[in-house]
Parts: sequence; structure tokens; C-alpha cells
Amino acid sequence: MSVAPDELPALNDVDAQIRRQSLALSASELHGSLCGWLAGGSTLKPDWLSRLLLDDSLPAPDPGSPFDRLAHGTAAQIGDRDFAFELLLPESDASLAERSGALFDWCRGFVGAFGLAAGAQPPLSEEGQEALADLARLAAAQAQDEGDDSDEEALVEIEEFVRVAALLLHGDCALAARDRQRLN
Repeated sequence: MSVAPDELPALNDVDAQIRRQSLALSASELHGSLCGWLAGGSTLKPDWLSRLLLDDSLPAPDPGSPFDRLAHGTAAQIGDRDFAFELLLPESDASLAERSGALFDWCRGFVGAFGLAAGAQPPLSEEGQEALADLARLAAAQAQDEGDDSDEEALVEIEEFVRVAALLLHGDCALAARDRQRLN
């Protein structure tokens, strides 16, 4: 089976590698962290995992491993001008609690790693500042145990907002910095 370079590995594959390496985060949080780190202006290097998790003892992901595919797929997607970027979250048949919890984990990872990469005063547009503040609020939210159809619809809308917010922040920090370098 051939995997497209911009395709993300399955959530279960990333979770399995997390367990094998005894890491203390979920697949969604790791993906959010990677996205925040890239959006904040960091670049993908072989030792991205140890840099991202601030643990020099972590080895570089093996080529073709779920972590390697996650890194390359994420970098390709977040930089794609066609907005093919997707969040690594449980499928829609998972419970509302599992899906909302994973989304909030994703946001926690994103906000923390974005701050690590972008620093205390990132060059954000007004929209970017609002998006980052909204992501921080979502990162502090708790999973909802039960819900109805309106809660399901709200979660879908929040997921789309998070996706667009991440792309906006990537544009403000990473893409704008690259464009400035090209002009100089």
C-alpha cells in the first residue's frame, strides 16, 4: 500500500507508537503540538520529536514510521495552498466525549508548541491574535460526556474553526517570515 506524502497516518498507528515510546500524550495532542510548532515558524528536521517534546533522549523517528509519516504529512498539509490541512482526531463514529476531548487535547498541544516556536511576541495579525486567544480558551475546555444533535453540529463547527485558525497562524508566522526572507 502506497501512502501519499501529504497523507496522515491513522490515529491508531500514532497512538501505538506513542505507547511503544512511553510518551505521555495522545496522538491528537502530538499532532496539535507538531502543527503549533510548524505554525510558529519552526522547520521540520530529523530530530523534530526531541525538539518538540523538549526531550533530548528521544531518537529521531525511523523513516516510514507513523511519527515520520505524521511529520511529513503534516508539513505538506499545513503548507498546502489548497487548504488540504486536516486535524488528526477520532472518526465521527467515536463518542462525543472522545472526539471533544481529543479536539481540546489537540488545541492544548497546538497552543503550547506555538508559544515554544513563535516566542512571547509573535508577529500576528489582529485576526491571528483573536484566533490564538480562542484556541487557548478551547485548550482549557473539558470534554463533554453527553450531547444531542446540536452538540454534534457545534463540535463539527469548532473543528473547522480550529483548522482555519491553525492555517491563519501558520500564515502569520511561518509563511510571512519566509516571504520576508525572500524579499531581503
